[in-house]
Amino acid sequence: MTGDGTRVLFLRSASGTDRSNCLWLLDTENGEERLLVDPAQLLPHDQVSPEEQARRERARERSTGITTYATDRDGRLAAFTLSSRLFVIDITSGATRELPARQPVADPRPDPSGRRIAYLSGGQLRLINVDGSEDRALAEPEDENISWGAAEFIAAEEMRRHRGYWWNPDGTAVLATRVDESPVQFWYLADPARPEVAPRAVRYPAAGTANAEVALAVLTVEGERIDVDWDRGAFPYLVAAHWSAHGQPLITVQSRDQRTQLVLAVDPQNGRTTELHRDTDPHWLEIKTGWPAWTPNGELVRIAAQDNAYRLFVGDRPWTPPELQVRAVLDVADDILLSASAEPTEIHLYRATADGVEQLTTTPGVHTGTRSGRTLVISASTPDREKTRTTVLRNGTEIAEISNHAETSGMQLNIQFLRLGERQLRSALLLPSHYRPGDGPLPVLVDPYGGPQAQRVLRRQQGHLTSQWFADQGFAVLVTDGRGMSGRGPEWDRAIAGDLAGPPLQDQVDALHAAAAEHPELDLNRVAIRGWSFGGYLAALAVLRRPDVFHAAIAGAAVVDWQLYDTHYTERYLGDPNTNPEVYQANSLLRDAPKLNRPLLIVHGTVDDNVVMAHSLRLSAALTAAARPHTMLPLPGVSHMPTDEVTSENLLLLQVDFLRKALGLQHDG
Repeated sequence: MTGDGTRVLFLRSASGTDRSNCLWLLDTENGEERLLVDPAQLLPHDQVSPEEQARRERARERSTGITTYATDRDGRLAAFTLSSRLFVIDITSGATRELPARQPVADPRPDPSGRRIAYLSGGQLRLINVDGSEDRALAEPEDENISWGAAEFIAAEEMRRHRGYWWNPDGTAVLATRVDESPVQFWYLADPARPEVAPRAVRYPAAGTANAEVALAVLTVEGERIDVDWDRGAFPYLVAAHWSAHGQPLITVQSRDQRTQLVLAVDPQNGRTTELHRDTDPHWLEIKTGWPAWTPNGELVRIAAQDNAYRLFVGDRPWTPPELQVRAVLDVADDILLSASAEPTEIHLYRATADGVEQLTTTPGVHTGTRSGRTLVISASTPDREKTRTTVLRNGTEIAEISNHAETSGMQLNIQFLRLGERQLRSALLLPSHYRPGDGPLPVLVDPYGGPQAQRVLRRQQGHLTSQWFADQGFAVLVTDGRGMSGRGPEWDRAIAGDLAGPPLQDQVDALHAAAAEHPELDLNRVAIRGWSFGGYLAALAVLRRPDVFHAAIAGAAVVDWQLYDTHYTERYLGDPNTNPEVYQANSLLRDAPKLNRPLLIVHGTVDDNVVMAHSLRLSAALTAAARPHTMLPLPGVSHMPTDEVTSENLLLLQVDFLRKALGLQHDG
């Protein structure tokens, strides 16, 4: 939103079958929407650079057209890219023009005053005036291994930090990262479907190996560079940064083992840092978004674990009670806008002050929001509707609803939210939409993610539609969030420390048996499990270690050997493989390969640069070496998640066909 809250900018495509985002404006004075930019009118064919494709992969961005944009402080000017070219729009007049910036352009951001635009190109951090004059490098890399102003792989993939530079409040300086990737090993990724294309060399920081070296500097628009000084040897991870008018720049840094985290204030005149706060944990420290920050009166805002809750602290005082799990800070003013949960299957907006918290959303569901001045925008995903509802409020009164052009599935969601077993495992049970009590037993499809953080059991329709589609093919589908999942506090998160296999798998087994005890229509003699990424690991693990419970599995883009996954994620849970090799062996699927005696379908994209295809290939090789039959389905040209409609749809059909054959179900055509 613009600084005074009178305008709301948002991205929306023309329909549910159009992936190209346009830039829109909603005037909060009259509630009217106005199209600002249609990419098709500027560039009919958007060409995506490899750098932009990598950014979208890290952000899990599936849209095309305008995928990100940034504005000045007052919302008079917005900058965005198309085909790696730089465009700006005068929001008041609607005039859009291309600036003659060096290509390829990435991550353009106007300074707060709207005089200049910073952007990334070829490892450089550059500045261009809004009139198109004086395009120059603010920082240049010394060699091809160094880049300025970009988030490195680990920050973007695992820390939710997708930025690498931050303007100061008056637009005269930038706090920017300098990333040196030379210590990071090369991996060579080839697409077997395209033998004419040379393998792509990528820097991949696998567990136990070297990370990129990340430094910071204050860069003035006049060309001065002031390096920021902190103990980068002890605290190599740059987690977050913040620069506002209410105090010195703030950074959060973390030790390699993620057990110590500091909030530092930076003196922009000389680069020296002062420790403001230190957190420690015997296992690891979770990263929550939106902090550190300053309040208008200069108090430090942070989220920290206390009393088995993630609590909001302002200064040294907790502003939220232990009954509330704070997920993110959304806006800081005299009061603070929060995303938080009292019940893990729901996420609500709260307003926090020193006197307590006020819940702003009450309808069961998942809510997020943003605000500026007296205007609050709320996006709500709820169980009673497929589409997200986005409303605009002024002074607490709804004044407009932003139209949602998404398609609807036409499915009837037949879902029950359950609390199962002694651990009150949050689960969702989906039955065929036409199913009635007494219709007979149903084969069961366990459909989890099951690993840390990526919560699936939320009270909304989004996220359950694919599970409902599987249910409508004749299955009872059970989705369970086990230990390690968000929303239930630090002790729940850390129950998987050193063991990514045991607790997650046991929670799926316990939830299945508890659900069957409550719902006799679940046929425990015909149970399959499917999953993707960590869910793929969990699915393969289930048939390897618990074939007494699970009779077939589909493992999509599965992590097989944790030594092949990245540093920050893997070492958080399993430690350093150089000092704890036995932990990695215990959590690997490879040593269990000879145990396979159930049907297993392995699916993997050939150009996956997150969970590389080597995982599935090594599992297949181990199974073959043990003479264990299995099915391997490569997805040519697909990265970590399929994005095109044909592959996505047919992959669902192929999975259903596999499940029916594996469980001995009659194929009804």
